[in-house]
Amino acid sequence: MHDKVQPIILKGPIIMDIKTIGVLGAGAMGNGIAHVAALAGLDVILVDTVQAVLDKSLAVMTKNLERQVQKGTIDAAAEKSALARVTVATTHDALAACDVVIEAVPEREDIKCAVYAQVIPHLAPHAILASNTSSISITKLGKASGIADRFVGMHFFNPVPMMKLVEIIRGLATSDDTVRTVEALARRMGKTTVAASDMPGFIVNRILVPMINEAVFALHEGIGDVVAIDNGLKLGAAHPMGPLALADLVGLDITLDVMRVLHEGLGEDKYRPCPLLVNYVEAGWLGRKSGRGFYDYSTNPPTPTR
Repeated sequence: MHDKVQPIILKGPIIMDIKTIGVLGAGAMGNGIAHVAALAGLDVILVDTVQAVLDKSLAVMTKNLERQVQKGTIDAAAEKSALARVTVATTHDALAACDVVIEAVPEREDIKCAVYAQVIPHLAPHAILASNTSSISITKLGKASGIADRFVGMHFFNPVPMMKLVEIIRGLATSDDTVRTVEALARRMGKTTVAASDMPGFIVNRILVPMINEAVFALHEGIGDVVAIDNGLKLGAAHPMGPLALADLVGLDITLDVMRVLHEGLGEDKYRPCPLLVNYVEAGWLGRKSGRGFYDYSTNPPTPTR
């Protein structure tokens, strides 16, 4: 399959002849990244330590590709060849053949750093490690990885097959070649890139997550109920989805994690997580993935919980 893959070229010289990418973590984000990479003609090694998660990920990927076939955005041959390019594994040594590895494990610095310690010994000497972190310092994660020059932020958005943006974030030690390579890789995967500085939340979440948090404060303080707040932003600000429904889609735990990174990293009270958001997470009401958040997803359509 490798002989069919075209090298990434950026204004002349070959940056890296990328044949195989690894995706570390088979949750919603890892699943989506593997999906678009395979459709782009790349061989993909999807790694998760839990086989059941990998099985679910492949089932979701198949369902999403079939949906694209039904909509006419791809044909059946593209679906079949994309699925054939994806290999799954439960051990990190499977990443040895990868040119770029994209990490998509939970949004906690301690978890990411622990994973890097396990993964780095298995990577090829030329391999780039990109983190899909949505808020954590790339400089700090790069130092922890031990390969800071080949470490970069590559932040995709959920759902990955539909969302066009990838934020590229360089740490202090990230090399120019690393940045150029992942920019070209993102474009090959059909994405548009923006360069973001290595500051808490980068660009999008620096703006988006505090807005969601403010919507939770509005709910907490009784300014409006769930429907009023979501309809207000949809109809009054032309947002395609209300902020509370969006929080449920993102995951309330992830939203809270990003708010805590912003609050700790910037030290300003305006980034303080709303107590109601904390309560929902502590209750296990994490949004769509748990079946209940600001909406109850056991009904159709979902029922507001406040």
